[in-house]
Amino acid sequence: MRSGTVHLVGAGPGDPELLTLKAARLIAAADVIVYDRLVHPAVLAHARAGAERIYAGKERANHYMRQPEINELLVRRARAGQTVVRLKGGDPLVFGRGGEEIEALVEAGVPFTIVPGVTAATGCAAAAAIPLTHRDHAQTLVIVTGHTKDGEPDLNWRALCQPHQTLVVYMGHKALPALCRRLIEEGLPADLPAALVENGTLPQQRTIRGTLATLPTLVDGDALAGPALLVIGEVAAVRALDATRSAELAPVGL
Repeated sequence: MRSGTVHLVGAGPGDPELLTLKAARLIAAADVIVYDRLVHPAVLAHARAGAERIYAGKERANHYMRQPEINELLVRRARAGQTVVRLKGGDPLVFGRGGEEIEALVEAGVPFTIVPGVTAATGCAAAAAIPLTHRDHAQTLVIVTGHTKDGEPDLNWRALCQPHQTLVVYMGHKALPALCRRLIEEGLPADLPAALVENGTLPQQRTIRGTLATLPTLVDGDALAGPALLVIGEVAAVRALDATRSAELAPVGL
């Protein structure tokens, strides 16, 4: 039997219309779709009627399927000759454990492709009208995760505390008070603008704006109903025109 193929596909940050054409085509052709928790149901609707859907979602300290199990599943199904789409929220290679899955596929000799997706940093920032870079405010962009494999941030704090830099933190809202406190201790000004974007790109999106000193008091971590992205830097205070949100629904002139 011929070997199948695994496609590591990014589903984007939430809004199903941000799915790429290539991703939609591969989903429609897949025999098996192994998908994560943050994949929008409308993205899965691209699958053909006979495709098998396997949920492999993860939450903090609650993994429906552990990473070694996912790796083994991808290898086993491909070796059975199936076309497998490993569907991840955002981009598969930005805090999506795509690197670990690539290593497993390479070791097993399974062919694979990678289809990038709109990652949360760019998608959520755009939805909140926050420019991640700006000629007057930020010439450097740094993206980090708020927790590591062992559950605690282990970051190069000095590198994060540079002027004219935007810092984007994935999965950082649970450690928000500690993160902000540490950044201030390492030299960032307490009044540096910061914003938390919850459910970015979705209709229920909420953006909470403050500073390193005030944002933790404005955010109740237990009250957040969806994934959140933290943006720190002068750009977090740059406000686009008030018409930004309504303009996206306006008809496009021909």
